[in-house]
Amino acid sequence: MGDGVKRSDKRMLRAIAIFKFLKATLLLFLGVVALRLIHTDIEGLLEAWIPRLGLEPGGRYVGQVLVEAAALTPTRILDVGVGSFIYAVLFLTEGIGLWLLKRWAEWMTIIITSSLLPVEVWELFRHPNVAKVLVLAINLVLVGYLVWQVRQEH
Repeated sequence: MGDGVKRSDKRMLRAIAIFKFLKATLLLFLGVVALRLIHTDIEGLLEAWIPRLGLEPGGRYVGQVLVEAAALTPTRILDVGVGSFIYAVLFLTEGIGLWLLKRWAEWMTIIITSSLLPVEVWELFRHPNVAKVLVLAINLVLVGYLVWQVRQEH
């Protein structure tokens, strides 16, 4: 790829790389937080922070979050932390490869992002919200662009 990449394509690939870096950063943060919370009373921690955040302790959503927090086991928290680190490494690999304009990174991003689309659709139907619609839309555009980009290069 390298020198033959058009300027606009280079900018788009680098923008996708930045998006991957942002996702990796968020996942690394989540992983660190999860590992720090393994042996913490998460429910008690949330109960202390809810009033500080201006949320109503008896609210429907707050109650639901507290119930889910009470059900978290150290093993489940560890799973979230380790899973976050694994995905962060994948996103960092994609991001670095895309930033360096490597063909393998385009294919890797197409394959990994496409493989996660069914999960995103399923999650959207289970618990719809604007953020999930936005992430799905971004990932669809991203895959579509990369497929187009790879086909253009042939």
